[in-house]
Amino acid sequence: MSDATLHDAKRDPDDFVVSVADSVESFIVAVTEVSRGDEPDSAVPFLLLELSQLLLTGGRLGAHEDFVPDERYEPDVGPEPDVDELRERFAAMLDPIDVYSELFDPYVPRSAPVACRISDDLADIITDLRHGMAHYRDGRVNEALWWWQFSYLTNWGPTASACLRALQSLVAHVRLDQPLGELDGLDTDAVGTEEQLAEEAGRLMAAEIGGAAKRASGAAGS
Repeated sequence: MSDATLHDAKRDPDDFVVSVADSVESFIVAVTEVSRGDEPDSAVPFLLLELSQLLLTGGRLGAHEDFVPDERYEPDVGPEPDVDELRERFAAMLDPIDVYSELFDPYVPRSAPVACRISDDLADIITDLRHGMAHYRDGRVNEALWWWQFSYLTNWGPTASACLRALQSLVAHVRLDQPLGELDGLDTDAVGTEEQLAEEAGRLMAAEIGGAAKRASGAAGS
């Protein structure tokens, strides 16, 4: 266990959840503001900074022991806020650098790169973070921590990491005066891309849920 993890474990749990919630809220507010397009020239470096800070929070969640929700079934948080407008704003702002290539899981042998969109990534991350924030604001602290940790491991963490690499690459190309090559054949609408992502995400989610169920069953029997 790292010194940072030990430090978190010794802190008051309320301090930990407040710091996580503050980081989540800061990211949501900042990225929503960037999407308004008031300063499009600084959007990429600003998003690079915000994602880097968010992933530090994600790393703390990932290094922490498993959080367990208070209830067996997740309480209803109501309708999810619409992120289509934010997605569309970023798609227009970042065109034609919105699409990039990424490996879904670097530990799967011979994985084929898939096409992703930064605009989709940001909308998906914010959707996950808002879901946990709804629990937090309703006073379900353990539920919020469980959701943020679980979705970090299964969705928003990998998505944010991939998006960060794309943004870092863009900044490097600009700062090092290395023009981007033509993105021939890189298209998220290619046949099988969405189906492949959904299938692999489904397998990952099923494995994680199965593992969580076994842990819960073992805890109940002890």
